[in-house]
Amino acid sequence: MEVIAVTKFVRLSPSKARDLTRAIQGRPVAEALSVTEVSRRKAAREIQKTLKSAIANAENNAKLSVDKLYIKEAVIEQGPSMKRFWPRARGMVSPIRKKLSHVRIVLSDEKKARA
Repeated sequence: MEVIAVTKFVRLSPSKARDLTRAIQGRPVAEALSVTEVSRRKAAREIQKTLKSAIANAENNAKLSVDKLYIKEAVIEQGPSMKRFWPRARGMVSPIRKKLSHVRIVLSDEKKARA
């Protein structure tokens, strides 16, 4: 059985967070939580929150045991960009895009071989 948790509109650049999701994909839940706790990156905090939400969904809604759960899929998707402008010399401006992300974690009780 699969359980999904999604966190939308996270103020985080997707490219800076994707390497951490690749690192936890296919691992047991306990091991993935320890990886996110050790990491000092902002992405680790957001991924950890979403992972804990997925674990709570699995326990309460699907009545699954946490010991048997694996991360089937962990994805950082591109969200919308906030457009801001920075003043420059001679009355000009430079555009700045503040990127947002959507974090999606899928847990499963069947172990999938790591690729």
